Amino acid sequence: MVLLLPGFLYIAVNKFGSNEYISLPVYGEKKLSGEMKRNWGREYPDTIFHTLNAVDFYNYNGEICSFLKSDTVISVAHLFYTKDQAFSRLMLDHMGALADRFKANEHVRLFSISVDPQESEQTLQAFLKPYKHIASTNWEVVYGASTDIFAYAREELLIDAMVNPADSTSYIIGNQLVLLDSKKRLRGFYDVSLKGEVDRLEDEIKLLMVEEVRNRPLKIEKQ
Repeated sequence: MVLLLPGFLYIAVNKFGSNEYISLPVYGEKKLSGEMKRNWGREYPDTIFHTLNAVDFYNYNGEICSFLKSDTVISVAHLFYTKDQAFSRLMLDHMGALADRFKANEHVRLFSISVDPQESEQTLQAFLKPYKHIASTNWEVVYGASTDIFAYAREELLIDAMVNPADSTSYIIGNQLVLLDSKKRLRGFYDVSLKGEVDRLEDEIKLLMVEEVRNRPLKIEKQ
């Protein structure tokens, strides 16, 4: 029995056992492609998930900055505008703290996206004076989208964005930070008005990094 039991357990684990990992949900519309995929010896239906298109912006130095062009980067994004010194300022404060925590990780990029069509390099630089560390992090504060930013926010990021009907110089924007994986899929929404949400985002960025390395280790390591 002492000799046979280890061998029996090894065969049983390989035949009936499985690896289970904590995984973040994927948000947005989903549909089956009709094909089957295989992973770790198991077949499962192939699912087509909601994914975002890449967009070009200008950053606070007036340089072209691409959002979601890389396929090895986890992204965090949110909306703001510089005429809003209350809520938008709070959002950037949270992003600045996240930028400090992940500044050594080249596979995490943060994007603060202005929705104001009148935004400029000068207004952004004035708004960013309290964030002197921004140049040493993977945090991009951008404006001037190459597409309709309001439609992009609603239809692809799945967060609110529109001109305020009562005041055309202000905007209604979502109060969420959005987490995206390297496949441009939505993996989390974090309401900054709720206590603990930014801490949850930080934890789930780390969890998503583990998922990325587990699923695509060779590509991540080669970058």
